[in-house]
Amino acid sequence: MRIVVLGDVVGRVGRQAIQTHLPRLVERWSLDFVVVNGENAAGGFGISEEIAQEILDAGADCITTGNHVWDQREALVFIERQPRMLRPINFPPGTPGHGAAMFTARNGARILVANVMGRIFMDPLDDPIRPLEAALDVHRLGSEVDAAIVDIHAEATSEKQVFGHMLDGRVSIVVGTHTHCPTADHRVLPGGTAFITDLGMCGAYDGVIGMDKEEPVRRMIERVPGQRITPATGPATICGIAVETDDSTGLAKWIVPIRMGGVLHEAGPSEWG
Repeated sequence: MRIVVLGDVVGRVGRQAIQTHLPRLVERWSLDFVVVNGENAAGGFGISEEIAQEILDAGADCITTGNHVWDQREALVFIERQPRMLRPINFPPGTPGHGAAMFTARNGARILVANVMGRIFMDPLDDPIRPLEAALDVHRLGSEVDAAIVDIHAEATSEKQVFGHMLDGRVSIVVGTHTHCPTADHRVLPGGTAFITDLGMCGAYDGVIGMDKEEPVRRMIERVPGQRITPATGPATICGIAVETDDSTGLAKWIVPIRMGGVLHEAGPSEWG
């Protein structure tokens, strides 16, 4: 199965990059399933219902989020009627939406996607491991599901790597999101799980984690608050990973980084043409 997972979409230029590149990639690579993290898509802070639909219309099958999921307050309402958008699974019981869900891929395969938020240097949330374990117990790779994808939205690289090793051999893919800088450690772990510490972002890299560089630089120098931080403009890069899974086991055969457009060196799966 051919799966693509793209990192945090930041602002208008990130959304435009998704709309430009993703439909072509779905067709060119004959993708079976696409996950996009959309939590910074609305002006860098949260996601609206209209923007969520734009991302889905561009070719995403599932939208994951993170600590900014509720920055646009309408998300508390529309997430209940948008089954293809997830919020972190370790929000307290009764929080709107779901942290894990089953999806049907374009080839008919059954796919579990789970969204988890880390706790190191992040807003304090409930234990992420127990609800994730509960979801995986019900949807076992190779029997109940054909593929399983986990987005661990976390600040600490160590925490994301712990999740990768903890889930190795039990899910198809573990990706880190949130820090907006693509890491170079993409690999298939010994148990067969494709892993990367951070996907990077879909946004303008001539900035500070997708935001216009002037205000963050000024704040770092002067140490006082000033104007509102806004998304960077200019050429945008979409970043993520491409993974091919084994149809018999659901585990990863290989993983390749994706970088297209903007200022970063381009990369993609030559195996898919």
